[in-house]
Amino acid sequence: MGMTIGEKILARASGKPAVSAGEIVTAKVDYCMSNDGTTHLNIDIFEKKLKADKVFDPDKMIFIVDHNIPAESPKSAEVHKKMRRFAQQHKLHFFEGTGVCHQIMLEQFIVPGQLIVAADSHTCSYGALGAFGTGVGSTDLTAVMKSGEIWLMAPETLRFNFHGEFKPGVTSRDLILKILGDIGANGANYKIMEFGGPAVKNMTIDDRVVLANMAVEAGAKTGLFEPDDTTVDYVKSRGREPVALFKSDPDAKYEAVYTYDLGALEPMVAIPHSVDDVHPVTEYGDVKIDQGFIGSCNNGRIESLRLAAHILKGRKVHPFVKLLISPASNEVYLQALAEGLVDTFIASGAIMLNSNCSVCWGSCQGVIGEGEVLLSTGTRNFKGRAGHKDSFVYLASAAAVAASAITGKITDPRGFLTHE
Repeated sequence: MGMTIGEKILARASGKPAVSAGEIVTAKVDYCMSNDGTTHLNIDIFEKKLKADKVFDPDKMIFIVDHNIPAESPKSAEVHKKMRRFAQQHKLHFFEGTGVCHQIMLEQFIVPGQLIVAADSHTCSYGALGAFGTGVGSTDLTAVMKSGEIWLMAPETLRFNFHGEFKPGVTSRDLILKILGDIGANGANYKIMEFGGPAVKNMTIDDRVVLANMAVEAGAKTGLFEPDDTTVDYVKSRGREPVALFKSDPDAKYEAVYTYDLGALEPMVAIPHSVDDVHPVTEYGDVKIDQGFIGSCNNGRIESLRLAAHILKGRKVHPFVKLLISPASNEVYLQALAEGLVDTFIASGAIMLNSNCSVCWGSCQGVIGEGEVLLSTGTRNFKGRAGHKDSFVYLASAAAVAASAITGKITDPRGFLTHE
């Protein structure tokens, strides 16, 4: 029996000739990352419980301050201080205020064939580059900090085949929301979501990150794309080389196979309070919004910003709506500045934020009050995610958020894309 991409990556990481679903392996990690959401817990366990004096490999460990930056409270400031102290002491890679952790990892570290663990559920984003990224808890991550190893059970794999092309105003964000609506928030529990098919060759890295990133919202252990020329060009342009270009074997075993025609999709929205309660945007055109958000590890990259700017150019944000925009990294921010996108955003009345988790995290910026409605490109919409427990979060594409910020209610973006 052949192997899937995920099984091949786990076989490489565990030094085995082959791995099959259900098999438990002890694997060496290529990178270990943690952010300010939980790193203070890792440090306490490492120093006080394990009483360890050194990490397994400083060059393979990355600390990133991205959730509450700048610090919004003395408590957060203490977390950041503890991270700085530990990173300096152990000579780790350290980033503060440069962007969302997953975007930094994709820009500076990840290559195809790697195994990466991190104390953040959206570590599955790295599958966009053909790497097995998965989130783990603080205890597991602390053990990895000391040993450089983790045990994993090889997951079953679900295959998603794509054909056709997106129509104007429809994006990979709409595709992943559609998939989540179809299979449900538990539809891929501890499984790999493998994305492929003839349409993938036309997908950009940004498109692929959007899909891989939200695999965890279906419960998946990771989401994976087969690396191709687009992948290799991306990592080589950043001075890196692939570890391995794994492809699933023709006789690889899949638990289920799903097929999607991209040309048949329309703009979608996930309604409160579940990421899998998904409907066409056109069904919710009467819902007024108080705030829009474009950003996060899912939809804060340059292609999303370009699309939003195209819709906003020459138009104004509704006078009683706040539109907050947070590029996924400083690199993305600088590119948006160079292309004039930030000028367009500010002229429209949008509010520019620094590169961080921001509104999606719901802790330090742009929180919403009781009864308020947020339309977001973030990753989750459970009760209280973006502020008050009795607020409402809808999830949609950057195009839909931009269009809705103009009209003041949830709006199909397709009617705005002929505007010059």
